[in-house]
Amino acid sequence: MTIRVVVADDQELVRAGFAMILDAQPDIEVVAEVGDGAAAVEAVRALRPDVVLLDIRMPGVDGIEAARRVGGEAKVLMLTTFDVDEYVFEALKAGASGFLLKDVRRDDLVHAVRVVAAGEALLAPSVTRKLIARFTSPATPLAPAVRLPALTTREQETLVLIARGLTNAEIAEAMVVTEHTVKTHVSNVLAKLGLRDRVQAVIAAYESGLAVPGAGSS
Repeated sequence: MTIRVVVADDQELVRAGFAMILDAQPDIEVVAEVGDGAAAVEAVRALRPDVVLLDIRMPGVDGIEAARRVGGEAKVLMLTTFDVDEYVFEALKAGASGFLLKDVRRDDLVHAVRVVAAGEALLAPSVTRKLIARFTSPATPLAPAVRLPALTTREQETLVLIARGLTNAEIAEAMVVTEHTVKTHVSNVLAKLGLRDRVQAVIAAYESGLAVPGAGSS
């Protein structure tokens, strides 16, 4: 199955570079390249891509507003040169499933598109560290883990491993179960806690106190 992608960036060379990298993959097709958020929203509605890459800072309608307007019509992967907290949180609140810095390596960009298209969430390591720091700072006291009584013991274990940044395959290895079982646990965690994706699961794990900073977090 081909992953259809829209690339939105106001810098033509950057936009063309990302498009060239992605279009070179046998399972990815760039269906449109646009220079601002308004055009990105129009392209998503007209072409129905699987993923839209949005630069956060664009003239007129920026990437965050474009993500809000796109809603659930496509998976949103944010790209920016700015490793700044408010952009991360605004992008996540707007519905982004991935967040990468523009100095991302070629292979990591391709991997990110595939991961997000598959319905999972992805954050650059530096962004993940900031996200975890934000929700484990003294200004954000952690609630007791009893906030998650709906989860079984195995589901809680799964949530802790998600918070450490492990993939489903890595969680399966750590828990000595099949990857299919892990997918079931992950689905149950998201459904029971009313979470959109793994990013929100990470936040929930640290907010609840179930995951603890320094306890094996990546």
